[in-house]
Amino acid sequence: MSSNFNNNKNKSKSKKSNNKNKKKREDFEVSNNEDLEVKEGRVIEALPAALFRVKFADGKDLICFLRGKIKVFKIKILVGDKVLVEIDPYGGKGRIVRRM
Repeated sequence: MSSNFNNNKNKSKSKKSNNKNKKKREDFEVSNNEDLEVKEGRVIEALPAALFRVKFADGKDLICFLRGKIKVFKIKILVGDKVLVEIDPYGGKGRIVRRM
C-alpha cells in the first residue's frame, strides 16, 4: 500500500538552493560609506564591554568596538589579532569590521 499523502508533502517542501547569489569570502565588502577610513591594526588590549585598544602601523592607537555581525556570530577577538578597522572622519571610536 503506497501513501500518496507523504509523497505530495515531500514534493512541496523540496526546493533547489540557488548558489549564484551567495557571496564568497573574497567578495567581502567593508562598507558602502566612503567617508570612513579603513585601516589594518593589531589588538594590544582587551577592555570591558567588548572594547579593544588597537595599534596601527603609524604608531597611533584607538579604542574600537565590535561590528554587530561579529557579535552575532560570536567571533572571538584576542590580544595580538590583526583586525580591519573603520575609522570615522571625526576621530571617535573605531569599529572592528573583520578579524584577519
